[in-house]
Amino acid sequence: MEDREKRSLKQVPHLKTQRILIKGGKVVNADYSYDADVYIEDGVIRQVGKDLITPGGATIIDASGKLVMPGGIDTHTHFQMPFMGTVSADDFYQGTKAALAGGTTMIMDFVMPQKGESLVAAYEKWRGWADPKVCCDYSFHVAVTWWNDKVSQEMEELAKDKGINSFKMFMAYKDVFMVNDAELYHIFKRCKELGAVAQVHAENGDLIDECSKKMLAMGITGPEGHEMCRPEEVEAEATNRAIVIANQVNCPVYIVHVMSKSAANVISAARKTGHIVFGEPIAASLGCDGTHYWDKCWRHAAGYVLGPPLRPDTTTPGYLMDMLANDDLQLTGTDNCTFNADQKAMGKDDFTKIPNGINGVEDRMSVIWEKGVHTGKMDPNRFVAVTSTNAAKIFNIYPRKGVIQVGSDADIVVWNPNASRVISKETHHHAVDFNIFEGMECHGVAETVICQGRVVVEDGVVHVTQGAGRFIPNPTNSPACYAKVKVRDEVNKPQKVEREPYTGPVFEPSNVDLPKVALSPITHQEEFVGSRPATRHGGGRDLHASSFSLSGRQVDDHVNARSTSKVCAPPGGKSSIIFGD
Repeated sequence: MEDREKRSLKQVPHLKTQRILIKGGKVVNADYSYDADVYIEDGVIRQVGKDLITPGGATIIDASGKLVMPGGIDTHTHFQMPFMGTVSADDFYQGTKAALAGGTTMIMDFVMPQKGESLVAAYEKWRGWADPKVCCDYSFHVAVTWWNDKVSQEMEELAKDKGINSFKMFMAYKDVFMVNDAELYHIFKRCKELGAVAQVHAENGDLIDECSKKMLAMGITGPEGHEMCRPEEVEAEATNRAIVIANQVNCPVYIVHVMSKSAANVISAARKTGHIVFGEPIAASLGCDGTHYWDKCWRHAAGYVLGPPLRPDTTTPGYLMDMLANDDLQLTGTDNCTFNADQKAMGKDDFTKIPNGINGVEDRMSVIWEKGVHTGKMDPNRFVAVTSTNAAKIFNIYPRKGVIQVGSDADIVVWNPNASRVISKETHHHAVDFNIFEGMECHGVAETVICQGRVVVEDGVVHVTQGAGRFIPNPTNSPACYAKVKVRDEVNKPQKVEREPYTGPVFEPSNVDLPKVALSPITHQEEFVGSRPATRHGGGRDLHASSFSLSGRQVDDHVNARSTSKVCAPPGGKSSIIFGD
């Protein structure tokens, strides 16, 4: 399998390297922007500077008035994924083609072993699906859906020999992918030992299971039931629980697809108190809301079903964008997992059977620019950080990816901030018949896209080669995640208290015959004494306490009743006061 990593560009059929000079643009990195030309050769950035001399045979791209940015990195896709009895519509060819069309030059997909399946065998299976089809570079995360010593050993093999530095755990999808808290603790501990990124799908799977049954019993079978059985507090609770468990072993944790204000607030608060936690909103949560679940058209409503769901609070996308702009959330993916109408219709009579998934890999860059930069919430530098650079740093492929500098891979987008486009299923490059961003006008377009030093998108026309993408190994111990961990381990290492041994007597329960206490009937007087509140202030009686009993009896019922007597004067005696006229 290692031969695949050694494959060079020239070994791919019909693939030629190019010399390219991008002239007159503004280079935008995450830290700063500057006017410069960029020269590319053999798939690598060779020069960056003003007024570069054009080498012989070079293709010249005029970037005047445009931005030259690192290609996008989508940290969260599910291409060709078997799920809920079907397979997602975008395979590795169609999905990566769509990614390139929108300015994303690298994707990170997920290997999803079934419970009991070998993690290494699943990895090899997914590599077999991806390698012949991918049009751009890619990496894998591997899901850990069950736990024992074999899984622990295979995690080490994947990390050391297969280029995997991230493992994903599910707190939802009970009996399918979900692991319990004890398993989560041990997996976090193993990730920490390996220097791997621990990713979490944060929802309370037990509550979702129970609430789903309740909704169905109430006759709620449509897509609205999907959101109502997993409200945002269910996401926020699991997010907090994941952070708390990870913190017990000082393991960095990465929360995938942050969908709600509540979950984002939990992440932000944890970061402010020093936890190493990263939050990943997705294009859908930044560009759409959950009111679609109540649409009268079942197909339309089902098209937005994913887990966790979009939130019906229409202010959520703007709130999450504010959090992203201000580093309360750090980077973006899409959770691209597309299903056509007939696939979604598997759940026409039961929302729990609707395959979860939406599109996004093609439109992520445009949606974030539109909702973030075009609205003034973030500047172009922050845009580069959340769409590319931060992902490269967290997954330890920076500066190979995520930056325009000499020696980096030539994955570049020439971005026209003045152009606009309208998103539509009629024009997108996905293999799905629906687009959750249908009709959205986006200002900012990936006009030219360069991947591995080749022009793959030009003026809206996509030129890709199936199988041209490379698997990019992700080294462990990313400085963005683990630079502080070793120091914290040492500084916060538990210390026992040194003290003299205890030499006094020690009680031995086994040597004592405990008396058997016989329960005696409560006497009449004890009933009322016991019903009064306990005394306080060192035994003093609480004069406000009442001896009144609701039993129908009184404390003096045992005293013989006296004969009646006529009261001739009111209490205190007769009055002798005479009032004058």
